[in-house]
Amino acid sequence: MPLFQSRAKRQKRAEDAARSKEREQRYRSQRNEWKRIATSVRDFASRRYLRGQGIEIGALHRPLALYEGATVKYVDRLPTEEVRRANPNVADQPQVPVDIVDDGETLRTIANESVDFLIANHMLEHTRNPIATMENFLRVVKPGGILFLTIPDKRFTFDRRRGITPFVHLRDDYLLGPESSDREHYEDWARHVRDFSDEEAILRHAGEIHEANVNIHFHCWTHGEMVEMFLAMRREFGFPLEIEASIQNGHEVVNILRKSGGPQSSDSPKQAPET
Repeated sequence: MPLFQSRAKRQKRAEDAARSKEREQRYRSQRNEWKRIATSVRDFASRRYLRGQGIEIGALHRPLALYEGATVKYVDRLPTEEVRRANPNVADQPQVPVDIVDDGETLRTIANESVDFLIANHMLEHTRNPIATMENFLRVVKPGGILFLTIPDKRFTFDRRRGITPFVHLRDDYLLGPESSDREHYEDWARHVRDFSDEEAILRHAGEIHEANVNIHFHCWTHGEMVEMFLAMRREFGFPLEIEASIQNGHEVVNILRKSGGPQSSDSPKQAPET
């Protein structure tokens, strides 16, 4: 009997691994089409909202296109060549040179209110403490400046089986620190993304990636919950932000947020005069 159980477990693990590999291949085949569709909407928003000198965090091989009147410096946690080695899946593609080596979540080397815009595409879901990250984004942007944030909508990605991260969870991560919830995120990832069905395999895989500090999607949202999250940050913590636009763009949402307290751009909607 023990031998039979051992073989069954090995077979189950092999089946789990095969399903995971098939899912990853399917996702990769769809990704290029997603990118093509997403580019046109991103380009429109960039042309419409970005002016002056800004920063883009973690651009790698896919920087946002910029247009007349906008220049950018690229921020990453590692120098250019180390970034390439740390991302072997895109190492053979042209990548932007890193201008500023810094942690994109803290931006400690970036002065307060020193940039006109900040771009962070597919980053916020990777952060352990999204509210603290947003606080630092707003800190470095000038009043009236723009946050250009694209975030995947979980319904159309490998996160689709995961639950939406509630704002109360984000609040706890912000006020108490995110470390206590790390294991929960890794187990959720093993169960609903890696698709391990055996509880022992789930716990083992979660422990392995937790120990290795693997960068996963720690949080996930749908379009509506993203908007609610930004509004809750403003309501509960007084974050100075206004939602200029939030556009469903295939598997992602393009969020354009303006830091309140500064002048509107010349092509922003004007308030109607009082009568």
